[in-house]
Amino acid sequence: MAKLVGSPTPKTNWSAEYWAEKGGVKLYVYRKRLLAPEPGARPLPVLFLVHGSSASGRSSFDLQMRSRDYSLMDHFAGLGYDVWTMDFEGYGRSDKTENNSDIASGADDLAQAMKIVERETGRHGVFMYGGSSGALRACLYAQRNPGRVLKLMVSALVYTGAGSPTLAKRREKLEEYRANPRRKVDRDFIHSMFTRDKPGTSEMTAADALADAELALSDSVPTGTYLDMCANLPVIDPAKIVCPVCIIRGEYDGIATEEDLLDFFARLPSKDKQFVFISGLAHAATLGINRHKFWHTMQSFMAMPASRGLQNG
Repeated sequence: MAKLVGSPTPKTNWSAEYWAEKGGVKLYVYRKRLLAPEPGARPLPVLFLVHGSSASGRSSFDLQMRSRDYSLMDHFAGLGYDVWTMDFEGYGRSDKTENNSDIASGADDLAQAMKIVERETGRHGVFMYGGSSGALRACLYAQRNPGRVLKLMVSALVYTGAGSPTLAKRREKLEEYRANPRRKVDRDFIHSMFTRDKPGTSEMTAADALADAELALSDSVPTGTYLDMCANLPVIDPAKIVCPVCIIRGEYDGIATEEDLLDFFARLPSKDKQFVFISGLAHAATLGINRHKFWHTMQSFMAMPASRGLQNG
């Protein structure tokens, strides 16, 4: 990699926008790296970031704040990655439809975006990170497409949902999610994403910045991932995810119990797997005060060398 973890991230000076298409639905795809690609140059490792239920990709992963380093895309571009994200159907800059954009739909969207990634980078396999319902989307994509995800990192994951305090509260609106393909979001709701588990684990200036970015695009988001997490779990099969997986667990995250996640972890077939607990983080881990520890965990997992055989040891 170009720089060591913890080094100041250089200012990213190249980005590009693309449009994938799924059955006539236009899907926004966004990319950042330090320098523009040059013909014939060796491709950089690709990191694809998968957003969750309530905010789009660019707002979630490229949040720009004066005097604060909140952009995960800038950070990893500075470490030498070609960093990508997208807005799923019904989110952000992508087309708004009557589809509720459930987990399976998100995995379909990823498949279309990955065609662009391979075309533009020449990389068939990528590193992938997903948070919350983005973790489920990323897991399902990896499950369906073995070989396309080299290493998978997830946070705020839920498997069966058993014992989840967050999902127990969310189920109070289950019939509303069944009846409507979209739900309203406002500044108070976005604030609650940063405070519901443990106030003080995030700066509320970050919550305001996310609200500013997201509400400029829409005041509603699809209901499909909420419906899946409340009524249809499990939606993924860990035994069919063959790539190395790193599960990152924020200390205060209430979306799943540790028992639920450890059950999922035990079923993963790869022995190059990790379960990492990080103190001082809650559900909105990538935008938390201790996000630097989260970033370090991601980089350490991606940078782990491949196994050696006796012949090349």
